[in-house]
Amino acid sequence: MDKLVIRGGNPLQGTLPVSGSKNTALALMSAALLTREPVILRHIPDLKDIRTFCRVMEVTGTEVAFDTGAHTLRIDAGPLNRSEAPYELVKRMRASFYMLGALLGRTGQARVSLPGGCAWGPRPVDLHIQGMKALGAEISLDKGYVVARAPLGRLKGGDFTLSPSSVGATINFLLAAVTAAGPSRLHGAATEPDVIEFCQMLTAMGAHIEGIGTRTLMISGVDALGGVSFDNCPDRIELGTFMIAAAIAGRPGEPVTLSHARPEHLGQVFLQAFEQTGSRVKVDGSTLEVIPPHRLTPVSISTDIYPGFPTDLQAQWTILLACADGNAKVLETIYHDRFKHIPELRRMGINAVVVGNEVVVEGGNPIEGAAVMSTDLRASVSLVLAGMVARGETHVLRIYHLDRGYEGLETKLAAAGIDVRRERYDEWADPS
Repeated sequence: MDKLVIRGGNPLQGTLPVSGSKNTALALMSAALLTREPVILRHIPDLKDIRTFCRVMEVTGTEVAFDTGAHTLRIDAGPLNRSEAPYELVKRMRASFYMLGALLGRTGQARVSLPGGCAWGPRPVDLHIQGMKALGAEISLDKGYVVARAPLGRLKGGDFTLSPSSVGATINFLLAAVTAAGPSRLHGAATEPDVIEFCQMLTAMGAHIEGIGTRTLMISGVDALGGVSFDNCPDRIELGTFMIAAAIAGRPGEPVTLSHARPEHLGQVFLQAFEQTGSRVKVDGSTLEVIPPHRLTPVSISTDIYPGFPTDLQAQWTILLACADGNAKVLETIYHDRFKHIPELRRMGINAVVVGNEVVVEGGNPIEGAAVMSTDLRASVSLVLAGMVARGETHVLRIYHLDRGYEGLETKLAAAGIDVRRERYDEWADPS
């Protein structure tokens, strides 16, 4: 198993490039299954989740070629001949459940395993299933699989209301609706950049979608979609993570540059909170400079659906608060138990206390290097951030979580001045 070994205290400097969005890429890949024509996707990050979804698609007979050096993915679903997504692959990540809408939309039938993913919090698929039913699908459960069928070989379309809003359920509904026989309407649709980019790709393929970027989407089903070449957007969560890294580990007053950035995708709530810490941000096209302050001001935040503060950045924000001068809170309103990183941070001397669905952080205490365990994707990167500013050496174990969502993180950080390396270790070895 791999771990990251970080010796803290070295300033972050120079440039950090932001990779293509993982979450958006997975949605774009699922859209490629809706056409018999080849699809070319660019700016695709080389991540475990991307490779897993490639395998999921290949099981259906789809031909997938991933040029990792060029970050280009070619998908040809013309040979698709199997409408199933098996447990062995789907259990590795929840986004594989997009296969439900994609296969229903393409073939009128699907057999998809219930998903797995990060080891925290309930993420029910009921909304996805109810959305398919609203479009006319007949659904049954068979030994851990969702079995769906369009009675006449093609979904008829329909109206559905998402409550609460869900990115995944919005994408799955669209996958099934764009080739339905009749019109569909989705109320309470997610408005995240992932969804907007996904809708733009579907439109380029010939789908008819109105209301893109709003809470109500109106879809007129088409008989067939065509191939397309499409550019994936930068990863907004990686950008936010790097902004926080620059604020806590950069030299005060000296800019850290982030390239291939789309800061507007983060939403104004995050950007305003970030600047309230005293950090300054300068934007020039797709390049962003973060200028760290001499003293960080603690800013309490509350996560919310987009354009609110992203839940995927609350663990990283906790580290910023630990480095600030004073106390503040993080309130988690999306996934109430998303605090499995806190016991590990406490091992490093960070005084953070969980009360219900919020964590109170006392800033300004020394952070000490320690061996800490990753429990999920965003928790793991928060441990890396803590290690960057800790005294001594930090060993972040089980970084397979990290590899799901951050492309070449240690390489990027090392090129920007951080003392970090990847090592193999035996988790079950006796201490020497």
